[in-house]
Amino acid sequence: MSENKMSDIIKASLDGVKSFTDIDTVIGNAIHTPGGVTVIPISKISVGFAGGGLDFNTKKPTSAPNFGSGSGSGVAITPLAFLTVGPDAEVKLHQIEQKNDSGIDKIASIIERSPEILQKLKESFN
Repeated sequence: MSENKMSDIIKASLDGVKSFTDIDTVIGNAIHTPGGVTVIPISKISVGFAGGGLDFNTKKPTSAPNFGSGSGSGVAITPLAFLTVGPDAEVKLHQIEQKNDSGIDKIASIIERSPEILQKLKESFN
């Protein structure tokens, strides 16, 4: 198998993942409220990658490609917490409760805590 071809495939895949994950995804952009509170979302990024290739050794000259390859990747972004900075510079970490690793439970936790989160945001606007 040609090392250059495989390296090119892996590099192209990783460049694609890098293009949509940056520090603003992990530590989100600050949200400034009229009440003087700054809210900063914090997330976790998980990346999986797999790839492979094969050279076809042929004894006869042919115009068909003699290399086959494939690759794939997956990305999961999980909200973990919100960092708030009050007008008096008081910093608080509001963690999103993690019941287990199930994505459905994480979404349910956010929905369950949404009244609390909305109340805190509403208080910050006053």
